[in-house]
Amino acid sequence: HVGGVDAHEVNRARAKLALFVADVFASMPRKDQRAKGDCYLRGLMLDGRRKSIQPMAERLPDGNEQNLQQFVNQSTWDPVPVRRRIAQRMMPQIGPDAWAVDDVSFPKDGKMSVAVARQYCGALGKRANCQVAVSVHAVSDTGSCPLQWRLFVPQEWADDPARREKSGIPQEVGHREKWRLALDIFDELAGWGMVPPVVVADAGYGQNADFRDGLSERGIGYVVAIRSDVTVHPNDARPTAPAWSGNGRRPQPRYRDKPSSVSVSAAGHGRQAFFEVAWREGSRGPMRSHFLALRVRPAGVRARRLAQAAATQEGYWDGVLPEVTLLVEWPEGADAPTDYWLSSLPEDTPLTELVRLAKIRWRIEHDYRELKHGLGLDHFEGRSWNGWHHHVTLVTAAHAFLTEQRLAPKADTADSPSTRSSTPSRAC
Repeated sequence: HVGGVDAHEVNRARAKLALFVADVFASMPRKDQRAKGDCYLRGLMLDGRRKSIQPMAERLPDGNEQNLQQFVNQSTWDPVPVRRRIAQRMMPQIGPDAWAVDDVSFPKDGKMSVAVARQYCGALGKRANCQVAVSVHAVSDTGSCPLQWRLFVPQEWADDPARREKSGIPQEVGHREKWRLALDIFDELAGWGMVPPVVVADAGYGQNADFRDGLSERGIGYVVAIRSDVTVHPNDARPTAPAWSGNGRRPQPRYRDKPSSVSVSAAGHGRQAFFEVAWREGSRGPMRSHFLALRVRPAGVRARRLAQAAATQEGYWDGVLPEVTLLVEWPEGADAPTDYWLSSLPEDTPLTELVRLAKIRWRIEHDYRELKHGLGLDHFEGRSWNGWHHHVTLVTAAHAFLTEQRLAPKADTADSPSTRSSTPSRAC
């Protein structure tokens, strides 16, 4: 489905799509809005180079450009209940092994598309004019789906009342770092009764001690990528304090040896300490590499301050930094380890499970490929806050519908057992 589907396939699925639309768009107050939603989803799923409104309307027999423009850009329907229903519907079908955090960029021309700015653009691999959104996905080995989105608002937009008003950014929305937006999403999903089994993320998030601490505060386990320059103390290192002379402040316990980068710590164990692990079947057979798991204590000024702040809420801090697992990959033929992750999962978590979770983010690359190339996630040409959120919600709905057909092709009603059962469907 990455390239879209032809009109015959869409027509064959019309009955199922109608039931899906009736369910996920039930919060829309008017029948004509739900009909336009059905039409827009068919436009997104049909083959076609562009999935902006004008070419979609031209491809659809019942397409009306003016109606679709009004539905996406001016209509006041709330996208949040729609996304909530999609998440409620998809979670049992995905049966997620993890939730994946990521961000996606949308290259843009001009200055007036909501929240556009010159910033790092992952789609282009460099700084460029673009929008950036943070997303959280439910992922398993057999399926995945976006659960919620946040559009990143750069500081220059937060401080520009004229552009804010023209694009319709709500008054309560300001600049928040991407890692905070991800934690906001977890809090919102928790309010919907959804809790992740474990969170996975790339180094853009895993590198951030505040993000890891925010997950731990929420009782959420993680397996997150980090860069090779993150510093750690060995698990058995212990902080000590010099003898107190009796004058002045009592010396605080601290680690006497300097921490090492994870690259130095891992390489020091030698290749012979690494074990071969296969984590999934690829197109050419099992995907394998060599891994090592070590218990460590992340260092650095921010990690120390967070640990101290958490401890002093309950009393005296003994200087001990939290313990986590460092997972390291050393591929065959490489001169040194290449990839690193930190995990807060229990110490007795099997190495094979750590590796599988560290590598499971491949699923959201599949999501983004379909969302962008197949369903036109980045084809929206409007400029408003509401328009962007409406379009992203409708693309999420189209992706969810196609995912349902793959995971449960025999489900023919919105209330089928596959959408209500707590037992995840594992069919492909």
